[in-house]
Amino acid sequence: MEFREEGEVEPVSPTGQYLNSSILSVAILAVLEFELPIDDSQALSLLQDVFLPINPRFSSIMVSDNVDQKKQWKRVEVKLEDHVHVPIFPSKMSPESYDEYFDDYISNIAAEKLPQNRPLWEIHILKYPTSHAASTLIFKLHHALGDGYSLMGALLSCLQTAQNPSVPLTFPSLKSSGPKTTRKTKTVSQFFSSVFQTVSDFSWSILKSNFVEDDRTPIRSGEDGVEFRPITLSTLTFSIDEIKLIKNKLGVGFSYFE
Repeated sequence: MEFREEGEVEPVSPTGQYLNSSILSVAILAVLEFELPIDDSQALSLLQDVFLPINPRFSSIMVSDNVDQKKQWKRVEVKLEDHVHVPIFPSKMSPESYDEYFDDYISNIAAEKLPQNRPLWEIHILKYPTSHAASTLIFKLHHALGDGYSLMGALLSCLQTAQNPSVPLTFPSLKSSGPKTTRKTKTVSQFFSSVFQTVSDFSWSILKSNFVEDDRTPIRSGEDGVEFRPITLSTLTFSIDEIKLIKNKLGVGFSYFE
């Protein structure tokens, strides 16, 4: 990975410019729940030594070129204190009460725009036990920094295994025990199925965006100005069996849950 010195610039992709404009600002919220209370005394050093080196955009702000007003990433000095937030809630409350505080807090930060005069990310350390975790860490990263897959990969690369901290975090892979010819046939079939689904979804999205209006549902009211109304976030936990049931109902293929 190439790291630029402070003050150097690189172009912002068209998608990045679209996701961070005067009419649109999209952020990703990643929530990490811990079984033990968080010790935030080492937060700044971990961010400096582990988080910032992952991607130069974590140390960059978006600026406009003076000539043609095209946006660029400019490396700056990061004041980590401006990016770390530790909210204060009432003490000695029940986990269920802290669930409500958590939902209200994450709803509020989701509605706030990230400041443009510093790198487009921040973390929130919640040191109160909810019904799901002893403590919670919220990463808020602007979508212009990258897509969800790459940003989650960046966050997970900061983690280590509990048994051996020198070993990076890994996840079990799905291995097939069938004959090699069967696996090859399945791979070819999945490839052509993916191509068909991609073409189908892209064509349908073109139709939906230009000619066909979405149906009204409990999720989509279809009313004008709904994007300007207050929002609230809630958490819901699904078991693996429930996810399998949803998969079967929708007729989609989540191979991780086979």
